[in-house]
Amino acid sequence: MSIRSNLLVAAASLAIATPTLAQDGSGTRPADGATPIVVTAARTQLPATALPMATDVIDAEALERQVQISGSTVDAVSALLPSFSPTREKLSGAGESLRGRSPLYAINGIAQSTPVRDGSRDGYTIDPFFIDRVEVIYGSNALQGIGGTGGVVNQVTVGAPARDGVSVRTLLQGTVAQGFDGEALGGKAGALVGYRAGAFDISVGGTFERRGAFLDGHENRIGVDGTQGEVQDSDSWSVFGRFGYQLSGSARLEVVANRFELEGNGNYELVRGNRTLGIPASSRPGRQPGDLPSNRAELLSASLVDDDLAGGTLNAQAFFSRTNDVFGGGTFATFQDPAIDPTGALFDQSANRSRKIGGKLSYEREVLSDLFLTGGFDALYDRTKQSLVQTDRDWVPQTDFRSLAPFAQANLGLLNGVVRLAGGARWENVQLKVRDYETLAFYGATNPANVATYKPVFVSGGSPSFDKLLLNGGIVIEPMKGLRAYGSYAEGYTIADVGRILRAIEDEGVDIDDYIALEPVISNNRELGLEWDRGPISASAGYFWSSSDLGSLLVEGADGIFSVAREPIEIEGLEASLAWRTPLPGLTLSGGYAQVEGQTDSNDADELVNNDLDGANISPDRANFAADFTRGPLSARVQARMYLERSFNDADTRTDFEGYTLFDAYLALRTGLGEFALAAQNLTDEYYITYNSDTVRITDNDRFFAGRGRTVTLSWRGAF
Repeated sequence: MSIRSNLLVAAASLAIATPTLAQDGSGTRPADGATPIVVTAARTQLPATALPMATDVIDAEALERQVQISGSTVDAVSALLPSFSPTREKLSGAGESLRGRSPLYAINGIAQSTPVRDGSRDGYTIDPFFIDRVEVIYGSNALQGIGGTGGVVNQVTVGAPARDGVSVRTLLQGTVAQGFDGEALGGKAGALVGYRAGAFDISVGGTFERRGAFLDGHENRIGVDGTQGEVQDSDSWSVFGRFGYQLSGSARLEVVANRFELEGNGNYELVRGNRTLGIPASSRPGRQPGDLPSNRAELLSASLVDDDLAGGTLNAQAFFSRTNDVFGGGTFATFQDPAIDPTGALFDQSANRSRKIGGKLSYEREVLSDLFLTGGFDALYDRTKQSLVQTDRDWVPQTDFRSLAPFAQANLGLLNGVVRLAGGARWENVQLKVRDYETLAFYGATNPANVATYKPVFVSGGSPSFDKLLLNGGIVIEPMKGLRAYGSYAEGYTIADVGRILRAIEDEGVDIDDYIALEPVISNNRELGLEWDRGPISASAGYFWSSSDLGSLLVEGADGIFSVAREPIEIEGLEASLAWRTPLPGLTLSGGYAQVEGQTDSNDADELVNNDLDGANISPDRANFAADFTRGPLSARVQARMYLERSFNDADTRTDFEGYTLFDAYLALRTGLGEFALAAQNLTDEYYITYNSDTVRITDNDRFFAGRGRTVTLSWRGAF
């Protein structure tokens, strides 16, 4: 059945409040009479129901539960949201998608991405112990600037202590794999201490986590990714601080600092798999050469919020952040230089270093009856380079990225709020600045097979730029309490991975101003949705289609000039959700479904968008089901994630995905000594090959990975 046919069925079912498929049922919608949910990532004080877009909020309880099952915020979001692709279960998030496009990860609205050279580590920049909730905005939009073509995943950090005095929150947990193998043991400890005295408050804390080897459903070690980096066999630690002062009854000043570091322990080396025989890559004891792959992220921000300034709300934020991503190495031809080692046996590895300084300013006010206007200005300065760790050479030269963006939004209520019209525009002005530089010697080789012919290529720097007006608009209709329908159009944008092109120039006499086109990749997101939230039933159904005339790759033309590939991309999808608060006290049943299809045109001659996007860009169709029970001190959850089979219209059947189903469980008991919880991921110890490994790079035996088998975590949480 096509997506459009499925949409009609889901919409008809929803109209009588009995749709058959649902999302995750994590209790993110308020009960009747509760305070409406405000999604801060939407940059408005209006409730989510007033906005023509699909949103989700994973609250603190649901997040804590899911992180204990799966281990990280990325895994938690992926497990709960059917439109999110299966994770790679590695440190790198390359290829993970939301609605078929890349999500933008943010902390308190501050983007964690590196736009010039994407290191794909932006999902691991803060420990989930310090996150109060996760806000998800679906679909392309430019609310947070560059990125977010698939949506925004905003991690909101913990707030101020609820009362004067000292408060303490603690966590101790241990993790073991099926078979209780000692090398697979892991553990985590964390504490957050808060103090509040009148207008002043402070919270400081730290966490440390050690992860053992990962085992698959056959109790074999899962192969380590020594190049991109690993989550297994690693240590991570994080420190967090939040300082607040209530300047007046409506104004609050807050400073947040965070440092997160994850580093592999390097106790294992890869054992190559065999795709032909169906044998996944595994690991054996051994040491990885060079510096161990790691990820370090630091963030310092200051914000001022005044919700009663001249009758409106002021939000001002300034921030500084920097990241250092170290990748694994090798004696790759790209790294060879006869001036350093004429034998061609030079070992090296790269590190992606980025520093961002920026600010955000917005002011929202009701200017007429039920007409809210918002105006603001964003500024971002990013400096990034990719260097080689062992020889201190630059692979991607220091590149300065500057973005200046004023924006305005309006939201008008009509007919006593039955109809709401919303829309706005953002003018994005971007400039890239690169100084003169030399490439690595490999790119100037006259004979790549002979290291003696390697020599650097001189490149003249430049400052290419672009500006673009990005629009959004929509309508919300609430004909009766609990029933909401909406339609919207929004534009999101990104730029291609410029760093990959800068580092790989092979021709002399290149001038960056004439060599790289920074024309943005604009994704147009259109969406129709219907929601019901009344009595014991919460349900939704939505259909979206997204298109971009320009692809996200830079390619070399006949004239030697690189530009954005003009390969149109079209994505459409269906999402549906249902949660039923049953007559049995404390029991909620829920489920979700997402179907996504994507095509591109890789043959300019026929101009037909009829080639399926591969597994690196489109997730499998998926259904989620869950049962939650909370009664007194006891809470429990059982969930199923069904990844459905998918085939692609390419000539090679090896890219086909067979699908698999995973079950997870969680049980917790609150006592006078704290909360004790037991969680199990992959409860039935299912053996499977990860989606990315099964559908991408089908001739690479080093990247053929199985998924994690049964993993059990026991934890204790205390609050004093």
